[in-house]
Amino acid sequence: MIRVLVVDDHDLVRMGIVRMLSDSPDIDVIGEAADGETAIIKTKQLKPDVVLLDVNMPTIDGLEVTKRLLQTDKNTKILAVSSLVQQPYPSMLIKAGVSGYITKGTPLDEMIKGIKKVHQGGRYFSADVAEQLADILFTDNSESPFDALSEREMQVAMMVVNCKSPQQIADQLFVSVKTVNTYRYRIFEKLNIDSDVKLTHLAMRHGLIQP
Repeated sequence: MIRVLVVDDHDLVRMGIVRMLSDSPDIDVIGEAADGETAIIKTKQLKPDVVLLDVNMPTIDGLEVTKRLLQTDKNTKILAVSSLVQQPYPSMLIKAGVSGYITKGTPLDEMIKGIKKVHQGGRYFSADVAEQLADILFTDNSESPFDALSEREMQVAMMVVNCKSPQQIADQLFVSVKTVNTYRYRIFEKLNIDSDVKLTHLAMRHGLIQP
C-alpha cells in the first residue's frame, strides 16, 4: 500500500483527486494540504511514501516546497502536478528534485502509474511534459525568454505575477524587501520589460500562468 499526501490549493480539485485515488486498492491517501506551509508540516508529521504536489500555489509554491522537503529528507518522493507544461517550469522542478511531473489533465490510471513509478524510485512524466523535455535535449534554441532567468529569479517572477507584494515575497523567501526589489529589477532587465503588468502579460503569452 502506497501512502500518499495530496497537496492542492483548489478544494474541488484536491477533493476530486483524493476521492479517485481512494478507490485504488494500492493507494492509501493519508492526508491533504491546501497550501505549501501545511504540506511541509504534514509531510514531516505523516511521512508519506509519495507527495502529490500542486506546482502553482499561494503562500509557498511547489518549487519552494520541494526544496524545503528535500532539505529535511532527501529521500522524499515528490510527484509534481500542474496545469503548466511550458518551460522552464518542468525543468526547474526536476532540478529541484521532484521524481516526476504530470499535468492535471492526466487520466487517473496514468496518475496512479506515476505514483507507483516514483514510489519504486523511478521517474515519471506525462506525455506532454516529456515532449517538452525532449525538445530541450535536441535543440539549442531557447523558445522562452524566461529561460534566461535563474531559478530564484523565476521564483520571484512567478510570485510577482501572482500578485504577491515585495514584503510577502521577502517573508516567504526569508530575504529582505531590498533583495526582492533587486531581483525584480534584474528580471525586468533580462526580459526587457519595465513593469509588473508587462511581466504578467509575458508570463501569460508563454503559458506560465493562465489568463
